[in-house]
Amino acid sequence: MALRWRPGGIPEALSSLGLRRRVPRGTLTRAEVPVVVVPRLQQRLAAAPPAVFAAVAIAASFGVYFSMYGFRKPFAAAAFAGAVAVPGVGEVGLKSVLIIAQVLGYCLSKFAGIKVISEMTATRRAWAILGFIGWAWAALLLFAVVPAPWSAVCLFLNGVPLGMIWGLVFGFLEGRRLSEVLGAGLSASYILASGVVKSIGRALLDAGVPEVWMPVATGALFVPPLLLGVFALANLPPPDAADIAARAPRAPMDARARAAALRAYGPGLAALVLLYVVLTAYRDFRDNFAVELWGALGYADAPSVLATSEIPVTLGTLGVLGALMLVRDNRRALLLVHGIMGAGTALVGLATLAFGAGWIGPATWMVLLGLGLYVAYVPFGCVLFDRLIAALGTTATAGFFIYITDAFGYLGSVGLLLYRDLGRPDLSWLAFFRGFGLVTSVVCTALFVVSGLYFARLTRSAESGGGLGLKGGPAKP
Repeated sequence: MALRWRPGGIPEALSSLGLRRRVPRGTLTRAEVPVVVVPRLQQRLAAAPPAVFAAVAIAASFGVYFSMYGFRKPFAAAAFAGAVAVPGVGEVGLKSVLIIAQVLGYCLSKFAGIKVISEMTATRRAWAILGFIGWAWAALLLFAVVPAPWSAVCLFLNGVPLGMIWGLVFGFLEGRRLSEVLGAGLSASYILASGVVKSIGRALLDAGVPEVWMPVATGALFVPPLLLGVFALANLPPPDAADIAARAPRAPMDARARAAALRAYGPGLAALVLLYVVLTAYRDFRDNFAVELWGALGYADAPSVLATSEIPVTLGTLGVLGALMLVRDNRRALLLVHGIMGAGTALVGLATLAFGAGWIGPATWMVLLGLGLYVAYVPFGCVLFDRLIAALGTTATAGFFIYITDAFGYLGSVGLLLYRDLGRPDLSWLAFFRGFGLVTSVVCTALFVVSGLYFARLTRSAESGGGLGLKGGPAKP
């Protein structure tokens, strides 16, 4: 079996962050840092039936992103009892401090990703994934040895690289005729992973692993599937001519191209960003405090519910998004996904009202709420912007639009956590969650209507005028 060494890697990824030092002549350069590629494997995948290619791509991307959660979310399974005295504020729960620290790092990562992911070339993605997750794992090791509350700094450092993993993984999948199916499969990873990782964390705690060592121990379990998944992603063939014809070419975007995109689509993007701020805050609250919410609903002694409750949510979300592949017209698909996402946020409100009226039980409420939430949330990371680029007829990368919304979305998550812990510390987790669910439903459903109307008009102009002429700019070689 022949092997070919693909150049690129960690040095180039770090240079995008401004962290790469100048290397003297004669030392290792970026062209000498390899990623293993098996040409025969790539050729077979390129010639394989669509179902076979999709199965490999979904397994690889799912495995990588699922494994990333093993380095991000396990600490949320622990109680981390105690409080931290914050000057000028008072006492804040230690677990809230840890979550806020990590989310701040994750949020910073999303802002950095606007540049890093937009300019990332295909040859650099695989090593960047491994380098960034290795960084996060090292931060978890520091978390185990640094005493609280200073260990919160370690979780901040843990979050900084992990926010860019999604864009790196989706970069292997975008711009294909199968992108809806591939994106849905990838998205299933984080719907399932958070609950599964927390269940594994709880199991390690029950086995006697100390709270501070449990996160780094959980990460160790996910190293093998991570390596296997990255190898498979690195060997996926690029989009072929039919993919490019159907979904528009994809290219890295330099600063000029990014600025042009914001000028061209600003009003619609502003509506999407605003609703995503609210949606991400609600989704993150549900995810970070799932243990407390289920406990308040009477499931404190059933940790498996964290994983099993997400199975119907995952299946429902996958079914809805996968069906979009059947819609070939990009404009029609873009408007349809807006309608589906708006229906999802409406379901959040309706399910919450039904639970408050006693019409449904707590488990049914959490499942329906999760389904509506993820049907609205998941397309932001894959289908929505992939179809938007194709409908507009532009040359760009979905990663740029994903990271614009993501960056501000996680600012909303931080704001919600601060409001809950500092502004309403006496309010129960469950009461706060129910109230904010109604706010999320109303605000997000209305803004989906605004965004849908804006892009309906814009894409009609693009169809009649043969595209809007936005071109991606090459990243520096």
